Amino acid sequence: MKCDVISLDNKKVGDIELDNDIFGVEVRTDILARMVNWQLAKRGSGTHKTKTRSEVWGTTRKPFNQKGSGRARQGSVRAPQLRGGGTVFGPVVRDHSHKLQKKVRKLALKSALSVKQAEGKLVILDTAKLKNPKTGDLKKNINKLGWSSVLVIDGTEVDQNFMLAAANLSSVDLLPSQGANVYDILRRDTLVLTRDAVEKLAERLK
Repeated sequence: MKCDVISLDNKKVGDIELDNDIFGVEVRTDILARMVNWQLAKRGSGTHKTKTRSEVWGTTRKPFNQKGSGRARQGSVRAPQLRGGGTVFGPVVRDHSHKLQKKVRKLALKSALSVKQAEGKLVILDTAKLKNPKTGDLKKNINKLGWSSVLVIDGTEVDQNFMLAAANLSSVDLLPSQGANVYDILRRDTLVLTRDAVEKLAERLK
């Protein structure tokens, strides 16, 4: 499929042929959901922890006599029903990540790219480069282009001036082509790919 190529000044500078096997596949929402869950699970630190009754400080002596006090019998001050006692089945330090096949991950990325193409929210940019690292200049270009929430994916390396200018804009994310992922693509409204990014993604997803 053919797609227009524009500049940061919102002028058409040519066109590009997009591979249907990458940008025109059937969208699998179930695969997208699995991929997002996989990414977020990998991101989790898993350092949450509560103390069990064996880890809580406290004496092992019986709090009071079994009979005669009128109260419910208790065997330990570290029991979970008492204040300051241990937690039952609380969270423990663990790894939340799980496995996901490479072919599923590749299909998920293709589906994410195809979603943006189908919704008309995929933009091909000639180059993502600025002469000066000025946030104001980049913001003017973005307003002219009508992007409210955008992910820009460049080639192997990103332009330093563009990166510095975009760092102060909360509505703009910038990634190199090897960092392209499903979660970041879906969380932004508009996906912008440079010519280099299209080429690198084609090599990666073939």
